[in-house]
Amino acid sequence: MSYLKLNVILAALLALSFGGISCAKKTEPTKPTKPTKPNIIFILTDDLGYGDLGVLFQNRLKTENNRSQPWAFTPNLDRMAEQGALLPQHYCAAPVCAPSRASLMLGVSQGHSNVRDNQFDKALADNHTLGSVMKAIGYSTAAVGKWGLQGDDRWDKNGASWPAHPNKRGFDYFYGYIRHKDGHEHYPKEGIYDGPKEVYENYNNVADGLDKCYTADLWTAAAKKWIIEQKKAEKKPFFLYLAYDTPHAVLELPTQPYPKGGGLNGGMQWIGKPSNMINTASGDVDSWIHPDYANATYDDDKNPDTPEVAWPDVYKRYATDTRRIDDAVGDIMQLLKDLNIDKNTMIVFTSDNGPSIESYLKDEPVKPTFFKSFGPFDGTKRDCWEGGVRMPTIAMWPGHIPSGEVVKTPSISYDWLSTFTEMAGIPAPANTDGISLLPSLTGKGKQKEGLVYVEYYQKGKTPKFSDFAKAHQGRRRNQMQMIRLGDFVGVRYDIQSQQDNFEIYNILKDPQQTTDLSGKSEMVSIQKKMKDMVLQSRRPNESAPRPYDNELIPAVDTLNPAPGVTWNAFNGDFPWVPDTSFLTSSQSGLTNLPSVSIAKTNDVICLTGYIKVPTSGNYTFSLLTNSGALLRIHNCTVIDEDFGFKGGERSGSILLEAGMHPFKLTYKRKANTKDELKLEWSGEGFAKQTIPASVFFHD
Repeated sequence: MSYLKLNVILAALLALSFGGISCAKKTEPTKPTKPTKPNIIFILTDDLGYGDLGVLFQNRLKTENNRSQPWAFTPNLDRMAEQGALLPQHYCAAPVCAPSRASLMLGVSQGHSNVRDNQFDKALADNHTLGSVMKAIGYSTAAVGKWGLQGDDRWDKNGASWPAHPNKRGFDYFYGYIRHKDGHEHYPKEGIYDGPKEVYENYNNVADGLDKCYTADLWTAAAKKWIIEQKKAEKKPFFLYLAYDTPHAVLELPTQPYPKGGGLNGGMQWIGKPSNMINTASGDVDSWIHPDYANATYDDDKNPDTPEVAWPDVYKRYATDTRRIDDAVGDIMQLLKDLNIDKNTMIVFTSDNGPSIESYLKDEPVKPTFFKSFGPFDGTKRDCWEGGVRMPTIAMWPGHIPSGEVVKTPSISYDWLSTFTEMAGIPAPANTDGISLLPSLTGKGKQKEGLVYVEYYQKGKTPKFSDFAKAHQGRRRNQMQMIRLGDFVGVRYDIQSQQDNFEIYNILKDPQQTTDLSGKSEMVSIQKKMKDMVLQSRRPNESAPRPYDNELIPAVDTLNPAPGVTWNAFNGDFPWVPDTSFLTSSQSGLTNLPSVSIAKTNDVICLTGYIKVPTSGNYTFSLLTNSGALLRIHNCTVIDEDFGFKGGERSGSILLEAGMHPFKLTYKRKANTKDELKLEWSGEGFAKQTIPASVFFHD
């Protein structure tokens, strides 16, 4: 990349972060037609690697035809990519399942999620979720498969009552595993690996009737049944979160071949009778290997003159389990066609984190090197290298997403909440860290730049796989961070302090991250930008302490600051305090102080500008409202008075360096309620007081 191009990219990034926080679109768009809310199916797999998809990597191995390097097939997912969009620059929010799924559900990064690190079964925050958001805008909602965010006594005093059961987080219907560990077993009644497990339909344990039910089949049949019920009712659009627990954990096999056909009359079918719940609940459990792999051989010693040997059983199992998911996706695609709703349904397919090195089978370890499940990258599950966080992702929406589209925009799992709300014509809640990917997916409109950020802690090390660069093999993990700015990815391992430098890689030219650019003079500004942004985009959480929690958040340089605050007003009946960047303001202007009296007839008011902090230190902001509001400083959510807020005062403390700090305060009026907004602070050397007009500025 030329030095000139680097400076252009850096200038754009600086403008994005260091400028005032925008409230609304700057240009008046053409008036859109009233959208027809599409159905949405979000399919999440467990520990499926970027390299496991044919269209992303396995087909390349097949073309190379190196007999010492086996490959597998995903024909239905390849077809989905041909008919939709491939997102090869898509990331998960964390390289292990619980925090990854929490960020997906909440629409926030790990810098704002309440579930971090390895907090399995911790209660998902009682805030906006994919379920509650879609339900609030008129969708029927269901979660099928693995949950693992319900709450238990390790993290929550009332965990035994499952305070974050899916039915309590916005899902009308739930069928699946509640506990994280239950997802390690794929025959819940027989419990071949770890004893019998519980499967819940809403609040009822229904495992007793699930003889010989392989979970990938069971979840697919349950999902199809629910979709058919929604079509028959035809009252609402639907949102389905289908979370497979395979190929993670014990690599158990199905009972028989995937049923022929697919859709309404073929494929997986719900029978609904005890001991015969689905149409594959017969035969022998843990027995069937896909014929493409049953007799597969490879050149194990890389010597073409010696006979090839059979694939080890554990890899036949892995390939079969992955292929089973592929069959299920094809089955669901056919169902949508049979029901004549395929053109009004978006399907998203992705994974929660990178490939695992855990087979859970006695004396049969699994290594993702056999199929190169990490693709062209280094790293596995629990790594912040690309192999641990780059996800196999496809989106299909016939007539809206062009066939064969390849999305080049970097994106991350918490972007989907904003994407789905925009598809329904509604702005996302203001607390989200994501951005809508609809412009990139459809090719219509201008794509907003998002935040791709990961933080995670784990005591282990990157595996010593010979496929990985020497510098990554056996690398101690501990505290880790990853951030992406344009073509550049910054990574920090075993972080001791905020002063530790990021390793910086041009991820498009160097996907394996072998050439660290951080020592080059032209990277000095990028290094500073990364260090500043990771502080300006997160909030500390005492359950997951970080070595940079007590660092001052850096101030910004402003181009031409002037006294006052910019305000924009918006009309619309929103179910929450909205992210106004999706909206066009009806009025705007300047004011000396944050106030709601400036626009008396509008539904939402957004105030932006800078707060000039006089002295470096800890500042506590207090916000009194009687309706709903949200305060961000930089990209940090400091006060959230939205979900479930009944009025009153909330406060939040934040460490700020002396100087200018961009803020965004969004206020939502409540009908038949008197307006009230009071913003106060306390800080170094002064008690709580109204923030004076003298410290407010705008560009």
